[in-house]
Amino acid sequence: MSNIVAIVGRPNVGKSTFFNRLAGGRNAIVDPTSGVTRDRHYGKSDWNGVEFSVIDTGGYVDNSDDVFEGEIKKQVMLAIDEADVILFMVDIKEGVTGMDEDMCVMLRRAKKPVFVVANKADNYKSLDDIHDFHKLGFEKLYGISAMSGSGTGELLDDVVKELPEKYIPGELSENTEEPTLPKIAIVGRPNAGKSSLVNLLLGTERTIVTPEPGTTRDSTHSHYKYFDLEFQLIDTAGIRKKSKVSENIEFYSVMRAIRSIESSDVCILMVDAERGFEAQDLNIFSLIEKNHKGVVILVNKWDLIEKQTNTHKQFEEDIRSKLAPFADVPIIFTSVLTKQRVYKAVESAVEVFRNRSRKITTSQLNDFFLPLIGALPPPAWKGKFVRIKFVTQLPGRYPAFAFFCNLPQYVREPYKRFLENKLREQFNFSGVPVEIFFRQK
Repeated sequence: MSNIVAIVGRPNVGKSTFFNRLAGGRNAIVDPTSGVTRDRHYGKSDWNGVEFSVIDTGGYVDNSDDVFEGEIKKQVMLAIDEADVILFMVDIKEGVTGMDEDMCVMLRRAKKPVFVVANKADNYKSLDDIHDFHKLGFEKLYGISAMSGSGTGELLDDVVKELPEKYIPGELSENTEEPTLPKIAIVGRPNAGKSSLVNLLLGTERTIVTPEPGTTRDSTHSHYKYFDLEFQLIDTAGIRKKSKVSENIEFYSVMRAIRSIESSDVCILMVDAERGFEAQDLNIFSLIEKNHKGVVILVNKWDLIEKQTNTHKQFEEDIRSKLAPFADVPIIFTSVLTKQRVYKAVESAVEVFRNRSRKITTSQLNDFFLPLIGALPPPAWKGKFVRIKFVTQLPGRYPAFAFFCNLPQYVREPYKRFLENKLREQFNFSGVPVEIFFRQK
């Protein structure tokens, strides 16, 4: 799945506030920082189960001498080019401005679905002013308050209808087709050794490798055959923190890397052993998990680390503690330079792909879970007793399971985690995010 919604508009119309509402409580590749107009934010959101990526761009200003404003303008244009749906945010209190009209010209050229979002409609009186924005010439016009959330439901109902792929987690759409070749994407921060790994596996200089971070600009796809399984190997651009993304080309590269994650089946997350597993690595891992992709962590440049008795064990424990609660992930220590355990990484990625494709019969699930639940039932909550009667795997692109019970709203998160851990112990889902739903019987 690959759906991107871009929020664009001039400065101080509430783009970041609306972004925080859409991606609130989720770990995006960058952490939103309010008041810094030149930052770009990437996040994951969903509405009524339909998932999409959301991008907050800097405030668009035309004819400015500020060097940052020039870069922001380029990046806004790139975001518009890459997005599937565009949310054009305006300020209902200030009305139509010259900069709004300038943006309209650019948005019409894009020939993408454009929703005019009149923000700061905090009361019914201000909603009367929304009609002034009809002069912008766009049919889809909505009044919302990004601060309180009013009006956003109707907007998002129509936005998801325009998305090219309306994939709902745990369900299989009528036109869903299994991919002919699995896709394995190699992702991570710049200069972690991604392109070197691709070149080593392919046995050729498929991608340019230099010591300079950010050499790879676009995602490259290569056909690869290994362990009797053919797949596409995807080398992506390094994903940096927002403060490091200063070039419009690199901004485009990050967007393409995000698309590569979304369209892949398994991601090999490369970590630089010298820098350790830092916050940005965790942010990339979170994006992989939110997209329900298989993941293998590859700690590169292990040959450069001074080792003691428990160095390997301590490093791995540190990573798993940061990944919790989803810590059932293969972690491989390697050196692309010395070819140490490189093919083990590919073998693990293939195994994770098989785990992600695994289907468990309903009889197997019920034979395992019903006795377990009978012995250890969900704790009572507010005097209510939950009785789980039936378990089945849902059709879909990734493992998702439905537990049918009398009171699904009273099943707490710790018990859900307990069931997931038991599921992983009994059926091998190593490296694969698993979704568990509780439904009325």
